[in-house]
Amino acid sequence: MTRQIARTWLGAGALLATGALTLTACGSGFNDTPGGGEASGSGNLSILIGSSGDAETQAVTDAVAAWSEQSGVEADVQTANDLPQQLSQGFAAGSPPDLFYLAPEALAGYAANGSIAAYGDDLANKDDFYPSLVDNFTVDGTFYCAPKDFSTLALIINTDLWAAAGLTDADLPTTWDQLASVAQRLTADGRVGLAFGAEYQRVGAFMAQAGGGLVTDGAATADSPENLEALNYVKTHLNDGSFAFASDVGAGWGGEALGTQKAAMVIEGNWISGAMSADYPDVNFTVAELPAGPGGKGTLQFTNCWGMAADSGNQEQARSLVEYLTSTDQQLAFSEAFGPMPSIQSAADAWSEANPDATAFLAGAEYAQFPPNMAGAADVITDFNAQLESLKTGDPQALLSTAQSNLEAITE
Repeated sequence: MTRQIARTWLGAGALLATGALTLTACGSGFNDTPGGGEASGSGNLSILIGSSGDAETQAVTDAVAAWSEQSGVEADVQTANDLPQQLSQGFAAGSPPDLFYLAPEALAGYAANGSIAAYGDDLANKDDFYPSLVDNFTVDGTFYCAPKDFSTLALIINTDLWAAAGLTDADLPTTWDQLASVAQRLTADGRVGLAFGAEYQRVGAFMAQAGGGLVTDGAATADSPENLEALNYVKTHLNDGSFAFASDVGAGWGGEALGTQKAAMVIEGNWISGAMSADYPDVNFTVAELPAGPGGKGTLQFTNCWGMAADSGNQEQARSLVEYLTSTDQQLAFSEAFGPMPSIQSAADAWSEANPDATAFLAGAEYAQFPPNMAGAADVITDFNAQLESLKTGDPQALLSTAQSNLEAITE
């Protein structure tokens, strides 16, 4: 389960509306589970989440139970097996959950049809959220929902293979040229130097480092010279064999490529820590910031928010629960339980102290881009990802031109 969610996060992630999460199974739809349809003002809260695995499910369930005991309000947590589909079905049936995980790329559509409540500005801790995360969940100037946590991408390095290649901390790459050089040195014995997913949710980090991105200030910019430079850089090293897509080395995602030592380095988010501990405990690794490109430092950021149904009769209780779940202590507890970074700035120092080996992820928050979140963006990115799979032999300019046309259709 951890491997699957990491591969697609808002892929993330999640990265990441229809492709944001691959979830643990628990029923075929929201109305199939006890407590479904409680959004009519019964006083009992219904909560629908996607989960990276048992650790996340248990942590959220325990936190909600603690709030219920404190508040006297009953609340029922259910885990979706297909969150976007079950959420859509709940709204269509007129019985959505009161609270639910919501991906940024799903926000605009639900906001446009009036399905979700805009409560962000009513939160007591609204000023504590990272501004970039607030931007993720703001539509037409309205802050809709509280970011529940977030993740960024970083460079994950197998430290044993690094040392065996004669590399030291002084060789940690800070530029594209240095990344290419160490990747070449680490490519040996049937192992690739650097692997990552064949998707915008990973390749997009290079675009950001080149000074590009899919959308800039609301306008489609996929076919920019910066993005072309990024894809040409990736293509060059895919062809010289020092870079590879995870699928091309027989791995489902970067974490598997690192854990099975089919790659010495991968580009992944902070969810990889839990996966490595669980599945590859004997593989030693370190985390470094991604190297800067021609446009400077760049990475991608993935998040979800606590969406609230506009028709919920329990909005006051739901908002109280959100404030509890996004408090400093509770977010730090979630981080310890299943790995995400707190979405509030007041938790940064405590998180860094508790996770000294993962501070590169938090450092990325200062310069991270988030994937486009306007209505229709998820479909555009899905198509872009399908084309990226053939980047090694394909035409980067043609690929970007197609993405540009698709983005213009939803941004103009």
